Amino acid sequence: MKSPFTFPEEINETSARLVAAGVVTMCAVTIATDQPWILVAVVYGFLARVLFGPRFSPLARLSTQLLTPRIHVEHRFSPGPPKRLAQAMGFAMSAAALIVGVGFGNHLACDIILGALMGAASLEAGLGFCAGCKIFYALMKLGVIPEETCVACSNIWARHGAAI
Repeated sequence: MKSPFTFPEEINETSARLVAAGVVTMCAVTIATDQPWILVAVVYGFLARVLFGPRFSPLARLSTQLLTPRIHVEHRFSPGPPKRLAQAMGFAMSAAALIVGVGFGNHLACDIILGALMGAASLEAGLGFCAGCKIFYALMKLGVIPEETCVACSNIWARHGAAI
């Protein structure tokens, strides 16, 4: 029986970019309206994607099942483990924003953290640049993350040279 705590081995880049655009939108609305319940949804979405992949994330389900199939482009795929690290980083940032904003009432710090998260998510949504993936690859090259964690990542280096 397959564990519920699985993450896809491959990620459709179109879906990832749509999820990132949704994160940007939700963070922007949170800042603009000062509605912490939206931030709770952002935190939940990241946690759900880290633990279970797209299965329990409404934003990921919307992107993978409704929007991506309607976009008629040649879809590219990337390895799952770096994207999982990116989701974990998004969870850490959004949870930190929730804690400082709601827990400590520091709305400026919350907005700054959300701004940084929006920056990273905007790079993914607009340019396909995944900051978490770049960090994953760097950690792998440094030997912090074992190569067997993502064999496909090693193949990426072979295809694209040693550049991170």
